[in-house]
Amino acid sequence: MRAIIQRVSRATCTVGEKLTGSIQTGLLIFLGIEDADTSEDLVWLAQKLVNMRIFNDDMGLMNLSIKDVDGGILLISQFTLFAQTKKGNRPGFTRAARPAQAIPLYKQMIDELSGITGKNIATGEFGADMKIELLNDGPVTIIMDTKNKDAY
Repeated sequence: MRAIIQRVSRATCTVGEKLTGSIQTGLLIFLGIEDADTSEDLVWLAQKLVNMRIFNDDMGLMNLSIKDVDGGILLISQFTLFAQTKKGNRPGFTRAARPAQAIPLYKQMIDELSGITGKNIATGEFGADMKIELLNDGPVTIIMDTKNKDAY
């Protein structure tokens, strides 16, 4: 799994004219699922996301987690995080998991994050053309990949 994590002051997702997810202070997480991902990857990533101390304390230092600030999470599925651009100018997505595999893992991530935080997780709509609006706070943007756990 690959995730782009953005600390935000607010974020929303709309599909067509329908608002599917909205948060104030919290994390906007773009999640890519590849064909080699497992539930073990998912649990590891969920724990890292919820416990990562990237919110400012009273001294302005990044010492607080999403739980500490009672923040929200907006989780967006994004297969394009596994774009391969080595050949030609059109990206390929052969490493991205197909919907039959990705949807259950995406739903499991929603459940895992909700279970850890005790909060509902705002989401987009899997496979839809989504419009994401955000106000990045910091800016703070972090990229994580479960296939490179030693780096995190």
